[in-house]
Amino acid sequence: MTDDEPRTEAEIAERIDANAAEEHEIRNGAHGGLSEEDLARLRTLEIERDRLYDLKRQRQGRRDAGEDEAEAHERDAATVENYRQ
Repeated sequence: MTDDEPRTEAEIAERIDANAAEEHEIRNGAHGGLSEEDLARLRTLEIERDRLYDLKRQRQGRRDAGEDEAEAHERDAATVENYRQ
């Protein structure tokens, strides 16, 4: 676990909410369209949100299996973004 990795469900939810708020702010501020910088930041936010939801699912899966949810960790972007659905 890294120092900035959320440790509780509340921390995960707070990070997801902050992520969504920043995305909303970018989209609302783009009256004349999104810049390349805005698009890049939106992509970064999307990846971060995917990683947070992955962590949330891992923790739930571990709880459901009677395992220690604290053993779940954020996976790198390449792993999360390349899942086969």
